[in-house]
Amino acid sequence: MVQVTRTPAPCLPTGAAPPGHPTLRWVEECLGKGAEVRMVRPLAGGGAHANHALLVESRSGSAHHLVLRRWTCREPDPARRPHGTEFSPEREIAALALLAGCEIPTPALVAADPAGAYCDVPALLITLLGGHPPRPSSDDLAEYLIQLAAALLPVHALNGASTMPPYVPHNRLDDRPAPRHALHPGLWERAYEVASRPAPEAPVRFIHRDYHADNTLWSFGKLTGVVDWSDTSSGPIAIDIARMRRGLALRYGPPAADRFLATFDQVSGGYPHDPYWDVRDLLDLLPEDEDRVMDEAHVPLYEDYLSRLLADC
Repeated sequence: MVQVTRTPAPCLPTGAAPPGHPTLRWVEECLGKGAEVRMVRPLAGGGAHANHALLVESRSGSAHHLVLRRWTCREPDPARRPHGTEFSPEREIAALALLAGCEIPTPALVAADPAGAYCDVPALLITLLGGHPPRPSSDDLAEYLIQLAAALLPVHALNGASTMPPYVPHNRLDDRPAPRHALHPGLWERAYEVASRPAPEAPVRFIHRDYHADNTLWSFGKLTGVVDWSDTSSGPIAIDIARMRRGLALRYGPPAADRFLATFDQVSGGYPHDPYWDVRDLLDLLPEDEDRVMDEAHVPLYEDYLSRLLADC
């Protein structure tokens, strides 16, 4: 049974501190009387979360491999929450419930403390998926892209999209600065012009919203899971395509982004993609928040990608 509690909680200290004794006691209680946490190991990634792999032994001696997922900050003012006004444990709880019927491996919810009544901050206890972050060689890239594209099909086909918060861009376009280290500011001015156009009409589907390679797991060249469903939304599938393309362009260059789009077109049986969504997604890296700055080393790479996108707009 999922345990849910509801009282306010503070922000997690900077540095993603390991879970304290009260939090670990809560984990043990969720697994039943006599359960003990035997191992706590930090997991990489998750800037808005602190993720720790846990090994919990039940009273009967059974081993449970879990992930404790804690929100680094639960801002009481919705307008100030990271990644949009709906960023919350409740959102991920709802997403995982719908994903239970998906053929793609995703974490299962074991217990939840969305308001941090028992843990130091809001937290979810979920199953640990096997695998590691992707490390494809250039020779493996084609098969890698096929699996990344194919994994989206059952996700987008899930029923219940209307129960998820609607897609809202992180950048509202109220202010339109170029990156601090922009080499070609005019490119960004044109990007803002494109993003200001009415969005292309598209059916609303269940979408991951932050679908990039580091949110996937792999073992022996096979995709073993998709994780981090805290931004799940109802919106056009183009958002997931654009987010993956942006990450591939940064890591492997724009040709890899184009190969992914061509691959998705093939595995989906035909997909007309509007570059508007790629431009809109790229501008999400420039939220209207002075505390967030695009990495200087990434600016030339993104400008190369952006120039190619604008040529098709």
